[in-house]
Amino acid sequence: MRLFANLDEFSAHAGQSLGETEYMTVTQDMVDQFARATGDQQWIHTDPERAARESPYKTSIAHGFLTLSLAPKLMAEIYRVESVKMGINYGANKIRFTNAVPVGSRLRMKAWLHHAEPDQRSTQTNPNPEEGPAATAVRAIVECVFEVEGAHKPACVAELITLLVA
Repeated sequence: MRLFANLDEFSAHAGQSLGETEYMTVTQDMVDQFARATGDQQWIHTDPERAARESPYKTSIAHGFLTLSLAPKLMAEIYRVESVKMGINYGANKIRFTNAVPVGSRLRMKAWLHHAEPDQRSTQTNPNPEEGPAATAVRAIVECVFEVEGAHKPACVAELITLLVA
């Protein structure tokens, strides 16, 4: 876990790796719960017996959006900004699902901070004027790469935008 004291310290880390998580196992129960929550009951996800017979993966696979939805949980394992009171999902610049996540496989996420910029609606006067205004909120663009243990290419690559509010 990488700890940053405040948004300025976090922003100064732009262009660098934030770290990676430990591997976690993707279970059929996780996939089934996601299918119920989203209404996406496609057999490739929810019918392991049929998937074993008919799928090129020979097992059921996680939904791409299930993989992506793990980003907030996994990001919280990678870094924390101590002064931040809340984080808000702001959007995404790019998301690609480049490989399947078979049920039973182990998944991890790596993250890089592309850049972080003050949110113009939320700055305050800095007591050190030569440093510019102090950020009370920052829009961060983080590249998240979801890797399946032993796979040659990632399952998902996403450039996610988060608004961090101190």
